[in-house]
Amino acid sequence: QVQLVESGGGLVQAGGSLRLSCAASGIIFSINAMGWYRQAPGKQRELVAVITSGGSTNYADSVKGRFTISRENAKHTVSLQMNSLKPEDTAIYYCNGHVLPYGSGRYRDYWGQGTQVTVSS
Repeated sequence: QVQLVESGGGLVQAGGSLRLSCAASGIIFSINAMGWYRQAPGKQRELVAVITSGGSTNYADSVKGRFTISRENAKHTVSLQMNSLKPEDTAIYYCNGHVLPYGSGRYRDYWGQGTQVTVSS
């Protein structure tokens, strides 16, 4: 069974920084894209940043220049460095991985349980 576990959320003042980490565990053959999504109260879940196994990245316009996504393929981990945080970044952040479990014939999406990020003004 594949699991994704996030860590690193918390409370920070506007202008501060946080680093989120996510580790995938289980019998994994490979992971294609890994990414971070967020969901604020009353809003739909939205993409924050995604990175492919080759290192290509894509960011939401709202976080470009402030957030940086990175990954370590051998460790099945992905991180999100968040700088210059704003109150509107407050949300639950979810890790996502497009995973091919060992012995499975297809990739599927797995999600972490979410970690709360709160930015005070």
